[in-house]
Order: sequence, then structure tokens, then C-alpha cells
Amino acid sequence: IVKFPNLLSCSLELNLKPTVQWLKGLGMDDSQVAKTIVKFPNLLSCSLELNLKPTVQWLKGLGMDDSQVAKTIVKFPQLMGYSLEDNLKPRVQWLKGLGMDDSQVANTIVKFPNLMGSHSLEDNLKPRVQWLKCLGMDDSQVAKTIVKFP
Repeated sequence: IVKFPNLLSCSLELNLKPTVQWLKGLGMDDSQVAKTIVKFPNLLSCSLELNLKPTVQWLKGLGMDDSQVAKTIVKFPQLMGYSLEDNLKPRVQWLKGLGMDDSQVANTIVKFPNLMGSHSLEDNLKPRVQWLKCLGMDDSQVAKTIVKFP
């Protein structure tokens, strides 16, 4: 409640219960759901229809199955609060621009979902990739490095 006092104003029937049931439907057990909510209580106020379900469908479109999606959400539930259009899709396009395919992008997100939001693309990720290129790596080598060690 300290981290997200608005939780107390969320509807039990319209927000809280449906979101928890939906998370369980992805394959999460009670302890994973609890861990997810403790890490990102705002998840309970996200719209299932406008935010959570579209984000999961998009992740599945990259090739993730339900267990990979659940694992990703448990590791970094904040991912579900990011805008598809403004944050997630541009990052994936950037990774694809390095030569990654959907499967490699999906596996990278599962291994290191923080890559999708907690690091600035312009101030953090792009400069590191540029540094790797200055070492003589081409896009293909950079992509392979990121896939192995995101």
C-alpha cells in the first residue's frame, strides 16, 4: 500500500480479481502472482483489455509461449506498464535493426526483460552498442553478443 496507495481505490471485482485470475491463466502460481504484485503493484490498475492483453499478445507474436511470458512478467512486471507504441516496439525494432530475428529478440527479452524499459535506449543501450562497434564488431556480432549476454 505504501508503494501504491491507489490500490485501495481499485475495484475488487473489476480490477483486482480479474487481473489476478488472468495472471494465473498465463500459468503463474499464487507465489509468482504475489511476487509480481509486490514488485509492481500498479499492475493491478492496468487495463486488461487496453494494456495487459495487447502486450501479452505482442510478446506471443515474437514467439513466446505462455510459460515464457509468465517468466518474463515475474522477472520484470514493470514491462506490462510500458507503452507498446512508445517503448516496446521501438526497442524491438532497434534490436531487429542489429540483425536479430523474432526468436532471438524473444529469448533476449525472456533472459533480460529489463532491457525493454529500465535502461534508456538513447543514453544507455545505443552508446554501448556503438562502443562494441568501435571494437570492430559488426551488427551481426553485436546481435550475437546481446543474445548470449544481454
